[in-house]
Amino acid sequence: MTNAMTDVIPCSLTEMPWDEMSRAAQVAADAVEAEAAVREMVHCALRVTGDGRAHERPGALKPSERHFHVGAVFMVSPDATSHFLIAEWGFPAEQHRLYYPLDTGHPGWVWKNERALILENTDDHADFKQILKSARMGSAIYAPLIWQGKFFGHMICAAQARNTYGPADLVRLQILAAGAASLYMAKDGPTMLNKIWREATA
Repeated sequence: MTNAMTDVIPCSLTEMPWDEMSRAAQVAADAVEAEAAVREMVHCALRVTGDGRAHERPGALKPSERHFHVGAVFMVSPDATSHFLIAEWGFPAEQHRLYYPLDTGHPGWVWKNERALILENTDDHADFKQILKSARMGSAIYAPLIWQGKFFGHMICAAQARNTYGPADLVRLQILAAGAASLYMAKDGPTMLNKIWREATA
């Protein structure tokens, strides 16, 4: 049995992503509830984005750092005040149902601009804010979830190794995010989100 909080994706499938994306989309479509469907798309994103050998390049990792990836979706909370973590892979268990103000860091930029974003090397961005409790990530991509013109969240992938992600990875993430948005709505995601938000903030 896998553990969505601790699984590590060892490398990406960037040379053969489309079959994997097709398979994952069908698994997600067959899922009974919204978060399971979205989680399948997040897990796929970790498999089909990123240079799986980026961590081997000089300077990609600093002393004491290690090669790992995380992925998730941050939803706009029902009260429109926060980013709210769902469908995560690789986040510490204590950050399950994490939430923070909408305007925080680069997630806040994605929310404000409703556009995808790539940070190939976070060291080049002095305003980068660490969201993952256990480590600062070195490379990250963000793709909005938009339904009928309304932004309601974003999907992320991040890796500790700098320059893991490039423009092609961002395109793949955007495709998966669009699929996740459709599945979330088809499976009554807003009702699910209201329920878990109330539980997390009670």
